[in-house]
Amino acid sequence: MLPFSSSLPYPSRRQPLLARNCVATSQPLAAQAGLEIMRKGGNAADAAVATAAALTVVEPTSNGIGSDSFALVWAGGGLHGLNASGRAPMGMTLDQYSGMDSVPYRGWHGITTPGCVSGWAALAEDHGTMSLADLLEPAARLAEDGFPVSPVVSYYWKRAAEIYPEDGVFAEWHRVFAPEGRGPEIGEIVRLPDHAKTLREIGASSGRSFYEGRLADAMEKAAREQGGALRKQDLASHQYDWVRPIENDYHGLTLHEIPPNGQGLVALIALGILRHLDLQRTEVDSPECFHLQIEAMKLAFRDGHRYIADPAHMDVDVAALLDDDYLASRARLIDREKATDFEHGSPKPGGTILLTTADDDGNMVSYIQSNYTGFGSGVVVPGTGISLQNRGCCFSLEKGHPNVLAPGKRPYHTIIPGFVTRNGEAGDVPLMSFGVMGGFMQPQGHAQVVARMADFDQNPQAALDAPRWQVHDGMELSMEPGYDDAVYQRLRDMGHDLRMDEAFSSSFGRGQCIYKLENDAYLAASDPRADGQAVGF
Repeated sequence: MLPFSSSLPYPSRRQPLLARNCVATSQPLAAQAGLEIMRKGGNAADAAVATAAALTVVEPTSNGIGSDSFALVWAGGGLHGLNASGRAPMGMTLDQYSGMDSVPYRGWHGITTPGCVSGWAALAEDHGTMSLADLLEPAARLAEDGFPVSPVVSYYWKRAAEIYPEDGVFAEWHRVFAPEGRGPEIGEIVRLPDHAKTLREIGASSGRSFYEGRLADAMEKAAREQGGALRKQDLASHQYDWVRPIENDYHGLTLHEIPPNGQGLVALIALGILRHLDLQRTEVDSPECFHLQIEAMKLAFRDGHRYIADPAHMDVDVAALLDDDYLASRARLIDREKATDFEHGSPKPGGTILLTTADDDGNMVSYIQSNYTGFGSGVVVPGTGISLQNRGCCFSLEKGHPNVLAPGKRPYHTIIPGFVTRNGEAGDVPLMSFGVMGGFMQPQGHAQVVARMADFDQNPQAALDAPRWQVHDGMELSMEPGYDDAVYQRLRDMGHDLRMDEAFSSSFGRGQCIYKLENDAYLAASDPRADGQAVGF
């Protein structure tokens, strides 16, 4: 029944799930929140909203109510893209950062208008079957009644408690998230009463309180008192967008991504370059196989860092970057025997959640939301539990760059949901909703998973389990252990400045996947680098 190998050749702590209704994400309690909604009759979109809201409670180390979000939704026989990312406040201007090389990560400097609440409302209204209040209730209960903290979340929570100062704009973060002066231990019960109240207020108002009402007032009050640029008018003028996904074919599979300002374009460019390098003729997990992928990814990042921005400010058309002749010309720049510094920039770290859902009516959702780096800016709006993102840190401060910071502009965005289709007799056939979250690792993870499945017949769980590589600045490369030492040595001999990292490190992304089988059941997989799981019935 499976269209690929059932082998699990890498060290794995889990088997894939087979079910007709599925949720997969990085924290088990959040997955159960989505499953609860499905058991009550909700569809994949309903479950996605419930899971996303629950993740702001049980995994606040990667996202919050003040996040941005994106989604790819298969419904009604087609694929729909949702861009719920926010824009720079109108009071956020380039001259405020004069003399700086980059936007500071902590405090109000990098805070842009949070968009994920609008994403919840859009999914519920346009593709769901239940009220937003009902969808947010499982998350509100978790916040009110308390939940035991999972291992990976505990690690990052404790680390954050050591990073943020205990006074000034960060005092509320410590009151809410570290009242004992530390992050919680594994299994410790945490309650977030402000969070519960805010979620119920958002649900009861269908999100309006967040952008027009009491919660918007609270955000403006905090900004004015603490020197931030965010104002109620920025929140009121926020608008999500339903967008047409961009795509590229790769050896029988079509990968779909959200168009810029997201960086999904980087994954499409990398696979387009690999299409001209006959990756499938190499041996899986060989130095040659890795080398070609790494070089293609560096070239893709060079274009991404040069061109990706708010689409209203880009100076090149996406179609030109995905043109097959252009991709072939990029492939010719790759030396099969030697690594090259393509001056592709310095990918940065980030923290993110991704979830995917699917129901027995054929609806599938790939959804992602993030505060960017961990808890984001470290700013929590007093009395609300709203931790605000620091997405403005992804703006360039270089005058004339398409992604240069400007009021009312969306920044380059790292978070990218993924979706795969194949061509059938009646057009596109939905195949896989997936993603690999984690800052600039995300397009690298997308390309690695798709290449493993398309070129080497690996199943989704194996493709997520496999040790990964990650490009950094210049010739720098990091890899997870798990291959023969000769593989790593050959890559060094080819000129890669290779460093080894720990196994199952979250810095290599944390993927989730739901694959549609021909009998209308699903195979769901969850990455061992996180606490999560795939669940279903």
